[in-house]
Amino acid sequence: MRVMFFDSSSAFNTIQPRLLRAKLENMQMDAPLVSWIEDYLTGTVLSPFLFTTYTADFQYHSETCHLQKYPDDTVIVGCVKNGQEDEYRDLVESFVRWSRENLLQLNVTKTKMVVDFSKSKSPPTPVCISGKDVEIVPSYKFLGVSIMDNPSHPLHNTVDKLRSSFSSRLLQPRCSKERYRKSFLPSAIKLYNSSKPTQ
Repeated sequence: MRVMFFDSSSAFNTIQPRLLRAKLENMQMDAPLVSWIEDYLTGTVLSPFLFTTYTADFQYHSETCHLQKYPDDTVIVGCVKNGQEDEYRDLVESFVRWSRENLLQLNVTKTKMVVDFSKSKSPPTPVCISGKDVEIVPSYKFLGVSIMDNPSHPLHNTVDKLRSSFSSRLLQPRCSKERYRKSFLPSAIKLYNSSKPTQ
């Protein structure tokens, strides 16, 4: 399992009014409302909503890869089997290219990758963005949840307890918090489970 956490520099301030207008028009929003948003609402408390709308045209979900956005946080989760990571790397490259085309600045030094649930001892080939290798880290805090690939991490036992006693699959934890349900975690667990043979 590979999880890439993208960091955008000043995300809400990078909304380009001209591009936002075109995206709103493509959503068939009324022209007067589009003009009002463009003229008065960019740079206001609605910035997170407008940023979500601005980035809504890039989505991806397959059996082995998933892109999750939560206002200005983007995560790509890939289930890599037998070293086959082409789809995962292609998705990362597509997202980086789309970000450039939409004038969004990725902060590569704050973008991190966690190799999670991996049985392989060899580290993956680094992912390079704008000439810089993305750092592979043993844990990362995302929306208040610590994601880790380290048996000594305090949450490792919690995740390990999610393993089914009948198979190597992970069970979805019971959680009523909205931020969990909207995070990448449910998709990551589904992708992980889909990579396991059924018994």
